[in-house]
Amino acid sequence: MKEFFSLLKVQRWDDHRYYHHSRINQTLHLISAISFLVAYALLFTDPAMAALVAWLVSMTTRQSGHFFFEPRGYDEVNQATHEHKEEIKVGYNLRRKIVLLAVWAAAPISLWLVPDFFGTLEAADSLEGYLHNTGMLWLVIGVGGLVFRTVHLFFLKGVLDGLVWMTKILTDPFHDIYLYYKAPLALLRGELIEKRSTSNNLA
Repeated sequence: MKEFFSLLKVQRWDDHRYYHHSRINQTLHLISAISFLVAYALLFTDPAMAALVAWLVSMTTRQSGHFFFEPRGYDEVNQATHEHKEEIKVGYNLRRKIVLLAVWAAAPISLWLVPDFFGTLEAADSLEGYLHNTGMLWLVIGVGGLVFRTVHLFFLKGVLDGLVWMTKILTDPFHDIYLYYKAPLALLRGELIEKRSTSNNLA
């Protein structure tokens, strides 16, 4: 267990120091984290709605922070190029995220063309039913994306690293709130990029 939590700390620190310089990105991650917790709660009562919240609010805010606001030039603090960071990224780097988001975006179009999704869903006869089916399909995509990358990491880095990454992803909403709750205030003070050192001071 000691090794597990040590690796978890390293993965969290690398994710923070490499990919969360922007205070706008951090603020969007805070919004994402809070809405993910709402989605977690909804999983017990309305899984389809949970997926709609997770994808439409949580993932949209989270990924827009990475795609539009995070600096991609040379990282002076960590002495690393953007290309190097993308190459060593444990989870979904920007290229993999584009593939995942393309699958996500294609889901409602597929449901519109094939309402029962090849016999796996009951065809919707109303907007509410269509949104419910979209949510269920997005839930499968979300879980599938998590499981796929976890198993992929089993072969690339080992079972422990894969399980650590999966744990990190599932607990990120809690940890992001802890990390970035001050980001909106820093942003209001005009601080667009976090001032930081290379030392690992994450919990």
